[in-house]
Amino acid sequence: MQWKNVSLIYHREMRDQLRDRRTLFLIAVLPLLLYPLLGASFFQLTQFLRDHTAKVLVVGSRQLNGVDWLPRLLSGDRFDVRLFEHPEQVDSLEVVYPRDFPALQHDLRKGRSLEPADDPHADLGVDDAAFDRASRQLLDSGQVEAVLIFPNGFAERLREVHRALIDRKSGDAAALPELISSYVSANDKSQLTQLRVEQVLRRWRSAVTEVNLTASDVPVEATNPFELRPRDMAEVEQRQAAVWSKILPFFVFIWALTGAFYPAVDLCAGEKERGTLETLLTSPALRREIVWGKLLTVMTFSSITALLNLGSLGLTGKFVIDQMSQVPAFGQDQTLALPPATSLLWLVAALVPISALFSALCLACAAFARSTKEGQYYLMPLMLVTMPLMMLPMSPGVELNLGNSLVPLTGLTLLLRAAIEGQYPGPVLFLAPIGVTVLCCLLAIRCAEEQFNRESVLFRESERLELARWLVHLVRDRSETPSFAQAVLCVAIILVVQFFLSVALSAQQAGGLDFPLLARALLISQLACIFAPALLMTVMLTRKPARTLLLERTPQWSHLWGAAGLALLMHPIVVRLAEQIAKIYPIPKNTEAASRAIESALDGAPHFLVGVLLIAAVPAICEELAFRGFILSGLRHIGHKWWAIALSAVAFGLVHPFLHQKINASLMGMLLGYVAVQSGSLWPCILLHGVHNSLQLVMQSLAADVQAGRRPALAPVLGGAEPLLYHPATVALCAAGVAAILWSWRGQSYRPTPEEQLEQARQRGDAPWAAL
Repeated sequence: MQWKNVSLIYHREMRDQLRDRRTLFLIAVLPLLLYPLLGASFFQLTQFLRDHTAKVLVVGSRQLNGVDWLPRLLSGDRFDVRLFEHPEQVDSLEVVYPRDFPALQHDLRKGRSLEPADDPHADLGVDDAAFDRASRQLLDSGQVEAVLIFPNGFAERLREVHRALIDRKSGDAAALPELISSYVSANDKSQLTQLRVEQVLRRWRSAVTEVNLTASDVPVEATNPFELRPRDMAEVEQRQAAVWSKILPFFVFIWALTGAFYPAVDLCAGEKERGTLETLLTSPALRREIVWGKLLTVMTFSSITALLNLGSLGLTGKFVIDQMSQVPAFGQDQTLALPPATSLLWLVAALVPISALFSALCLACAAFARSTKEGQYYLMPLMLVTMPLMMLPMSPGVELNLGNSLVPLTGLTLLLRAAIEGQYPGPVLFLAPIGVTVLCCLLAIRCAEEQFNRESVLFRESERLELARWLVHLVRDRSETPSFAQAVLCVAIILVVQFFLSVALSAQQAGGLDFPLLARALLISQLACIFAPALLMTVMLTRKPARTLLLERTPQWSHLWGAAGLALLMHPIVVRLAEQIAKIYPIPKNTEAASRAIESALDGAPHFLVGVLLIAAVPAICEELAFRGFILSGLRHIGHKWWAIALSAVAFGLVHPFLHQKINASLMGMLLGYVAVQSGSLWPCILLHGVHNSLQLVMQSLAADVQAGRRPALAPVLGGAEPLLYHPATVALCAAGVAAILWSWRGQSYRPTPEEQLEQARQRGDAPWAAL
């Protein structure tokens, strides 16, 4: 690759993009105008954020007038000012009475909740359904936000409790007086009013308690023996950094993705529509040089978009926050200062790999799109995939550790969050997110290069979908093996069916798990979720089911013996690998409980071989037919066997329920996929899978017998803190044996697909038709 050609393509694409007014508006003008306009709009809305007086309908409060010793609760149309933490809050609640609603009094007199009286200011009882209907009508109409009800006999019961305390008699706890507060939880204003009323009543109750204790000669301190005084040891800068660390990385990454997407669509799909892509492809520049030139262009716009949005957001946010701090509803204690310069430097440093990753992903999607309109549809899937990974670090309790640092985007976001807060991790936690991000970036760039190397992708024609003709085409024009899209569809169907069945089965397992229920759940999950979709799609969508499922060729005995040997040698490796995974991602308690429930259910099997058949044989047949049969055969049409093996392994890991099983199964799926491709037969995979699962059960059973003292002869092999079978030296010897077997299989019985032959010819520099 010549960087001179890359530079020429880069400058060409930059000139074309800078001539586009839409690109300039999106990159430069929009960030400078968007946030100030949002800030201005926010100021216009602040008038609705100020405190408004809420109305509280108080019913039955006349009973309190005859109780002289009772602390004051009401003062006219307000609650008593001493019941508020701040005196200015007294105007936040307005007290209204039934006399303020003539229609309410009329309805209640008709319902006999209010006795006719000459005094129009009389209060009422509250036991009738008519009052409930009337109060609900007031709440729904917004005339009041809450209703505070003093039931009949409330004051009399307070007197009884007061007299009992004075006379040293224990009152009846079940007969304590009750206040009823009605509100509408679906109404935010009513719910906020309810919280304010609760605070007022809580202070009034404390005042009543203090009066009762004083009257009974009991010190008030008896109910409050100590005071809790929390002290926040974090400095102001630390608290502000904690706020910025949750906001800035998310916004920067979102704008980096948005800034990369639209230029990428214009550079690929747009050039297809304009007819200039063919001219570029006929130039002396290599396809890789073209990709890198376009990639650097998209990276430039992605970085500029993120930086301009960051600057505009920071300045506008600082101005808005300073102004809002003067509004009482927001508080005046502290204002949020701009983040320190070191935080901005960390964001700029992280922007380089992130913009490269997003640019490569957007470039690959844009190259696949037939038109600009189709390319814009791909933004939402990219958002749906990346948004959870970027929002996860904002969740409480998620911190930077080795397990989280290995998650793409999440690890880098957590690293930025720690750096902005001034908490610099060790070298492992510092390098792990960077290494994962760089690896994902290289894979994305490789994917974009593959898209540009395929004429069938670059020059796809737009087509109209007619469902009837498309269905006829699927059945009539079936190929020998499934396509890449059909393999992906099979994975999606398996995951969807498995999700709904797992939810249905979990409800049945709520009462406990026994062997019959476990057997039924496993058979349903294997046969209905995995085996049935793969088999039906094989019969309906392919002309040669035997070739699709790798059952066309008779396996060689050397492959079968090698598969059995791999299963035996892989057992210690898998056990040690599971232990390391558990250290990186600690097993949750609910997962451990579920595993113990499955083990105890397996102990109830009528015979040990029945458990082996259920755990080993059935999954080996069903999962291999689906993942190394139909799915792998379809994925191999992308032209790279290792890409196909890796994708099928990831799909194989996704169907397992627990995280630790997903990781271990994905790594085991790589081995099974390689065996399937090199042997050209599914039988070695089924044998390897079945023996591997059987060994897990056999070794667990033997280890339990050794610990119980029933098999002392096996104690040196399976017992103790460091069993000989899982000793590091044993694991190293097994790994060497696995490597030797796999090395001996290279090139044996390997039959490449036509797409793989074309890719091999392209890498050798041969003419494409020479490989066919």
